[in-house]
Amino acid sequence: MYQSPYHKFHIPVMGLAYTIDSPIKVAQYGISSVMSIVEDRLIEMMRSHYYPTINQPYIPIDTDVEDYRAKRITDYLNLVNTIVQQQIEKIKQAAFEAGSEIVKYFEMLPDESKLKQMYHQMMQTTELKEKAQMEQYLRDHIKPGSIDVNIMTKLDRNIYDKSGEPVADGSDAVTALRGYVNSDLKHSSIVFSAGLNPRLYNYLEHCSQFDANEDGSFDKKVIIKVSDYRSALIQGKYLAKKGIWCSEFRVESGLNCGGHAFATDGYLMGPILEEFKLNRQELTDTLFEIYNAAQLKKNNKEFKNPPEIKFTVQGGIGTHEEDAYLHDHYKFDSTGWGTPFLLVPEATTVDEPTLKLLAAAKDKNVMLSHNSPLGVRFHYLKGTSSEIEKYERISIGNAGSPCTEKHLSFNTEFTKEPICTASKKYQKLKLEQLKSLNLPVAELEKKVAELQDKECLCVGLSNSAAINYSKTLVKKMDAVTICPGPNIVNFSKVVSLSTMIDHIYGRDNVMLQSNRPHMFIAELYLYIDYLKDQIQEDIDADQFEKKSKFYNTFFQNLRSGINYYREMPGLSEDTKSRMLNDLDSVSLELDSLNYQHEIMVK
Repeated sequence: MYQSPYHKFHIPVMGLAYTIDSPIKVAQYGISSVMSIVEDRLIEMMRSHYYPTINQPYIPIDTDVEDYRAKRITDYLNLVNTIVQQQIEKIKQAAFEAGSEIVKYFEMLPDESKLKQMYHQMMQTTELKEKAQMEQYLRDHIKPGSIDVNIMTKLDRNIYDKSGEPVADGSDAVTALRGYVNSDLKHSSIVFSAGLNPRLYNYLEHCSQFDANEDGSFDKKVIIKVSDYRSALIQGKYLAKKGIWCSEFRVESGLNCGGHAFATDGYLMGPILEEFKLNRQELTDTLFEIYNAAQLKKNNKEFKNPPEIKFTVQGGIGTHEEDAYLHDHYKFDSTGWGTPFLLVPEATTVDEPTLKLLAAAKDKNVMLSHNSPLGVRFHYLKGTSSEIEKYERISIGNAGSPCTEKHLSFNTEFTKEPICTASKKYQKLKLEQLKSLNLPVAELEKKVAELQDKECLCVGLSNSAAINYSKTLVKKMDAVTICPGPNIVNFSKVVSLSTMIDHIYGRDNVMLQSNRPHMFIAELYLYIDYLKDQIQEDIDADQFEKKSKFYNTFFQNLRSGINYYREMPGLSEDTKSRMLNDLDSVSLELDSLNYQHEIMVK
């Protein structure tokens, strides 16, 4: 159980720009957040913005500097750390008076925090000496939230030298990791998402900065984002064999999340969390045995007790009741609140037009799209400047985006050098190919629409910061893409940081939709819709019968999940009643879908 005197939630990475400076905004209040470090041009732009705020000169790190990408990342992380440390020192010196930052720090803590309870006791104490002692104790215990970074492991494009050979240890993910490793961040973590990357993990093996201290603590820690227990076990073992300890498994819903969605085979969040709850000690023991053997061989070290592993969860959480259940029933250490914080300018960086779109978003405005060039389903807010620009380009016969960043350049269908499927070059070549195939009109139109749906994410997910800080990321490219989770439709107004935190801890309620389904039910509906789409896609591609076994497993897992939810203990009567009604409804829908499936495979 989470025993920290600080916060019981964290802010996960969102997009490229949306949490790029969140630690500067929230770490001073003891809140942990995660920045993406993949887009080094964005990071360089943020350096140019923040150095003047601390009265230091901004010295550009140009692209002709050796290992410039890693150096940009290292310097920005050091800059963020410097700013946060200055903020903390300033808060420690503030007076305990209404409206001060030190009061804000303690007021936002969860009510069960021992520090907050002492703060209230101190505020009511009249004996001056005792009050002064308590004040000093509180000041001494002010600590920042963790400044964490994220690497999406799939974003690991090779960088080539002038002779056309890949630069050793020069790929996108490896240079980002090196940038983090060389930073002066301590008590910080790197989050690896989107699966196992052997090249990246092999480089990680040689980074001594992730070695344990004598007391079993770490200056730099590894967090693995996973969608199920099996993934945690596989990746945890892989790293343990290399002498790398995974300090946290961050479980995220396969579909009830923002950004790229990595669906399971119908395996639902509730049963997944139950498996972690039942097996967390076994997982710890298994990894520790492997890790200890690797450490003995690697560093001639042996530990008596396993280092700590935290288990955290995120994806679609919307109410204090849900948050508390994840802590109390499943014993998870922290919860991730992402999408709702897009409506908190004190925590995230969203431009004003996009902020208004988010606040007004309804179900019809948020879609699980095919817009990502990665070929992975992608949650997407319609009506953004990026979507408008995309359709304008299509309308004048100029589909695709200029590809300036190339982080998603992986396609070699037409070229020796990988290119991005959202780029003008790929779109032109693919369109010519499709037109040459003499397809039926309806099929051609469908394939062209699928092709032209792809959007530039490198720039689209970065531009919000450029707009907010009156900067230019890429000349003549200022469109914004944003990828909230479907949970955004339940939050319809911009709120302050303290108000959102009060909502999380049950001290306030900013959610106006009283008929919102429970987060587990919302995910279940998403899986039903996903299953329908997948079946239709496989029918269209004449692959349906070949995947009959996959669909049987999918249906079986969904049914198992529904049965699990029917027996969930510890829910309020109202929540239980609404869940059972929703489960009856979704069971009928699943029965109908399964019946259609059985007919089609006979």
